[in-house]
Amino acid sequence: MGSNVDYQHDGNPWVPDILCVQTAGVATLTRGPTMSDSLNRQLRDGTHTVGTWISIGHPSVAEMSASLGFDFLLIDTEHTTMSLETVENIVRAADAADGEAPTVVRVPWNDPVRIKRVLDIGVDGVMVPMVESADEARELVSATRYPPEGKRGIAAGRATDYGLHFEEYVRNADGSILTVVQIETETGLANVDEIAAVDGVDALFVGPADLSGSLDVFAQWESDRLADAIDDVVATARETDTPVGTLTLKRGDIPVRIEQGFDFLIVGKDTATLAAANKEALAEYKRALREHEE
Repeated sequence: MGSNVDYQHDGNPWVPDILCVQTAGVATLTRGPTMSDSLNRQLRDGTHTVGTWISIGHPSVAEMSASLGFDFLLIDTEHTTMSLETVENIVRAADAADGEAPTVVRVPWNDPVRIKRVLDIGVDGVMVPMVESADEARELVSATRYPPEGKRGIAAGRATDYGLHFEEYVRNADGSILTVVQIETETGLANVDEIAAVDGVDALFVGPADLSGSLDVFAQWESDRLADAIDDVVATARETDTPVGTLTLKRGDIPVRIEQGFDFLIVGKDTATLAAANKEALAEYKRALREHEE
């Protein structure tokens, strides 16, 4: 099969000459990742959505998880040692997996520089912890949007196919990146109605551990005070038509969270799942050994 090579110039300052390989008369262009707002649409449409939590900084974990049928992966960089390069490789593994699992990265803080660098990787969304006011929520939204709507720096990174789709990405990125704010402090709880009303906040996320600590009922998962706080967030989400989610580590909690009215859940965390499975296997071995010796 014959082919010929043609250099074409499209006026893109980031890619002076685009190499098109023509095979059998059809021009093809090798593309990297493409920006997608499919997850955002799912949540806006009211589709119950489920993800899983990635805290192990190895691409194999994300690749396997992405192939299992989850609607998205949450990559945690707040409470892990992951570097930006590690996050990029995890996202690349998820993109390559046999399945469609958009990636959302929880950044360590509401920092526009950290948010910008994560978005340049080409992720589908960001989650920001400890948001406590409408002003902080507006700062987050601004960090995800290009001028004049926001203050995200413009550059040709992986998100733009390394410049091959630079102008297209910049034109379409605003509003397509899922923007999730975490309600996990008493102050955030008091201001949740104003936070949810901020234009550009796509979803709320209850951080149960930090919220329980802030309410002085840490790890008291059956506490009425914690339950009331969660109900308040869910009710506010309903009033403002804002999707709301949370994390569940125990399978038995999943029906409870659905009944509470959560629109999306993150079910399971890689480290917790691994520990539970290994603990169960070890216990089974010891049980079988005792029976054998009796």
